[in-house]
Amino acid sequence: MKEDVMVLASDSLQGRETGTSYELLAADYIAKRMKEIGLSPKGNANTYFQTFSFKPSSDPHQEAAFTDEKGDGFLTGTNVIGYIDNGAPTTVIIGAHYDHLGMGGEGSLHRGDDAVHNGADDNASGVAVMLDLGFRFRESEMNNNNYLFIAFSGEEMGLLGSNYFTKNPTIDITTANYMINMDMVGRLNEEKTLAINGVGTTPRWNQVINAVNKDFKLATSDSGVGPSDHTSFYLNDIPVLHFFTGQHEDYHRPGDDVEKLNYDGMELISNYIEAIITEMDGAGKLAFRRTKNESEEVPRFKVGLGVVPDYLFTGKGMRIDGISEDKPAQKAGLMKGDIVVKLGDSTVTDMMSYMRTLSTFDKGDATQVTVDRDGNMVEKTIKF
Repeated sequence: MKEDVMVLASDSLQGRETGTSYELLAADYIAKRMKEIGLSPKGNANTYFQTFSFKPSSDPHQEAAFTDEKGDGFLTGTNVIGYIDNGAPTTVIIGAHYDHLGMGGEGSLHRGDDAVHNGADDNASGVAVMLDLGFRFRESEMNNNNYLFIAFSGEEMGLLGSNYFTKNPTIDITTANYMINMDMVGRLNEEKTLAINGVGTTPRWNQVINAVNKDFKLATSDSGVGPSDHTSFYLNDIPVLHFFTGQHEDYHRPGDDVEKLNYDGMELISNYIEAIITEMDGAGKLAFRRTKNESEEVPRFKVGLGVVPDYLFTGKGMRIDGISEDKPAQKAGLMKGDIVVKLGDSTVTDMMSYMRTLSTFDKGDATQVTVDRDGNMVEKTIKF
């Protein structure tokens, strides 16, 4: 896995931006690895590749406008698809996007000169785990499902590759049993907290993910909708699970490099996903269940603290995982690791209560914030 990450996140691939020659180099590498593993090609025309053309949009929430047109103003993305055909009536889909932000541009949080955004965690890590699982299931004797492995293009531009695949599947999509998505699984923390989204998309998930868990502190969400490729499959009535080791200060910045990944953690995650799939092998086709779209409940903000929240924190309050320069939190003296337990007159118990409270403030407002700093309650004044 480390070798795969080192190739995909190398400077020579220039950040794997969708539609560039560098993305094609990454696609060629992934196809070569799939062939080495023993996966059969399941793209178009008996190749590993499924290409699609589109007109770029600056709105990541806009429905992808795919087209047959080529030339100026249009880009071509390339999904890479391998298959294990066990002659089974159902297929498990295992995916991870391999594109990233190139030299920056739209979506980058870097403020400075153009720089290579290598995307080691986002998402060379997910591709490496996917390929590892491909090897494991190629060697496996389980044959109650077929296995389809997809490295998606265009995720950073709005889930384009997964959206296109579900509209133009290279298998009978009605045979899809469930979809496993790995996006940013390379930074398992010391607490071994692993986020799993989509737990509510079939009645079986909650029992299974806990029954086979030996290593992780799980932070789960029922929703099948989120900012990654599993969403495209959920919207086609397919149960999903999305694995994620958390946000960090290098997200969408040039600092997301290979030496910062936890490769032992990636192996634990691969073991865990293999155990989940193994446990479900004889369960037949899973029932799909719709979930509440939690993203629709997120309040809109007029101000911000200027922090990176720790989305994996499961205690009381909102733990700060990073502080932005020259923003209200830094000016007030808040620190990484502080747990916000009160904002203004409101108690903060979790991420949602923090966001609801933050949405009540306007630019120019000032209020008190109380944080738990290593067991001591510290009060600061925040000015938005």
